[in-house]
Amino acid sequence: MSTTPAITHDLGRTQSRRKMKIRLALLLFSPALLFTTGIFEPGSWQREALEGVGVLLVFLAILGRAWSTLYIGGRKIDHLVTAGPYSVTRNPLYLFSFVAVLGLGLQTGSITIALGLLVAYAIFWPVVLREEATLHKIHGVLFEIYRNSVPRFAPRRSLWKDAHQLEIDPRRLRQTVLDGLIMLALIPLIRGIGWLQASTPNLPVLALF
Repeated sequence: MSTTPAITHDLGRTQSRRKMKIRLALLLFSPALLFTTGIFEPGSWQREALEGVGVLLVFLAILGRAWSTLYIGGRKIDHLVTAGPYSVTRNPLYLFSFVAVLGLGLQTGSITIALGLLVAYAIFWPVVLREEATLHKIHGVLFEIYRNSVPRFAPRRSLWKDAHQLEIDPRRLRQTVLDGLIMLALIPLIRGIGWLQASTPNLPVLALF
């Protein structure tokens, strides 16, 4: 289905705003990580267990986002993608981003902070709704059928269907992989904050479970 330049521009603007909000959220919440930490000391088995689970979640998110990009990369506007991960959830890229945020939050050694970051990530809810409204303008009744049968986030495995073949957009896949590398780079940064807190006794830090 062909699209008008105005609708295409609207979707592009919505996605640009999403990226700006991600950068703004990181900027706003970074100082908070310096003054909050988990109740478990760095190096304790409890802390290492939480960090280990978090690392696994980040890797899962990176693989999931790359997998989703193979299906959606470069086709979101002119084609309604309903195969692969998009057959079980309408927003797999967002879903795996939630997983990444949870995994990064666990690097603080605090379940509370991890869940807090996940709740903060909900600022993207209006962006999701605007994207869906734009996709409805583009695809009409086809999107209505898709929206009514496939959950917005929670995957429904019974709906799984795959594509016979994929046309991959290398540029978008590279960008997704680069975003994943940035996620990995945040892991030692967040852990470094924890060691800085532990080695600075006079730093006012709130310990959370």
